[in-house]
Amino acid sequence: MTDGAKHALITGIGGQDGIYLARLLLSNGYTVAGIARHTDEIDRRLVPEKVELVAADVADRARMRELIAERQPDEIYNLASDSFGPRSWDDPLAVGETMALATVNILETIRTATPDTRFFQASSSEMFGAPAERPQRETTPLQPRTPYAAAKTYAHAMVGAYRSRFGVFCCSGILYNHESPLRRAEFVTRKITSSAAAISLGLATELRLGNLDVRRDWGFAGDYVRAMWLMLQQEKPDDYVLSAGQTHSVRDLCDIAFGEVGLDYREFVRYDDRFARPDDVEPFGDSSRAGALLGWRPSVSFRRLIQAMVAADIERLRGNEMAAIEVALKLQDETADHAAAGPQGGMIDHA
Repeated sequence: MTDGAKHALITGIGGQDGIYLARLLLSNGYTVAGIARHTDEIDRRLVPEKVELVAADVADRARMRELIAERQPDEIYNLASDSFGPRSWDDPLAVGETMALATVNILETIRTATPDTRFFQASSSEMFGAPAERPQRETTPLQPRTPYAAAKTYAHAMVGAYRSRFGVFCCSGILYNHESPLRRAEFVTRKITSSAAAISLGLATELRLGNLDVRRDWGFAGDYVRAMWLMLQQEKPDDYVLSAGQTHSVRDLCDIAFGEVGLDYREFVRYDDRFARPDDVEPFGDSSRAGALLGWRPSVSFRRLIQAMVAADIERLRGNEMAAIEVALKLQDETADHAAAGPQGGMIDHA
């Protein structure tokens, strides 16, 4: 850019990661453009006006090549995602186009047209499938079990291939479950926090879930986008596991969420085998390498995360959407305060 500011391009700008990342980059003096398939559906209360919105489908190879070559971005963050695990069986071909081949198209465009561009790929812990070891590290074998995981694995492998063969500055963050008050409603975390809020307000009477003893490695999305940015600021590109490094059960989540509104989850949560996954596994990541080399560690505790999600859902159900947004953005501001304290700042209580 002629004014000296770094220019970043974010695919998937409308998701929780895209929103938090755009705010982080703006705070660091970047100019930011965000790609979305339908820009008219982007909530400008969440995505700042300073972010230029660009209508494009990442699966449209010609359009993406044209955009990248024309803009010559300093950094590209590929956060676009067509689906998540189980639902990816509905249209595995579309998942492959959006998350696998689209990634290679971006890498090839960087190689041929914008060789100085640095690239971040959002990989997924689902690539590990039924993990061969616990916790999972950067060297743990990949065993994808869904079209989503397989597409992510292909893209992840091609990032490594372009880095080693062509010297492209490209990195993958192997992301474990990360949530926020901006998480879409179909994810189990929001299903629980919104139900706790609704029941407390007399708008619902029960919540149906599958196995409450399933455990996940859950963190806050605002922490994870900070790691994405740090990866592209290093001298050498590499891949990193990004995780909270501990697991909690769905039961723990229910206990905190309902407790936040003064209720006992056991009085309202009902088991429903329609939501049970017989082949469920327990992901658990070791992000110590990111800690050692990036100076990164998660700052928002599981309890604080769930409390904020419940608070935001209560505001939404009361019709106070702006108050809900303020809760979501305040949580990111807490991570910024933690980062400013430096890597010696310590971790907030994980209770």
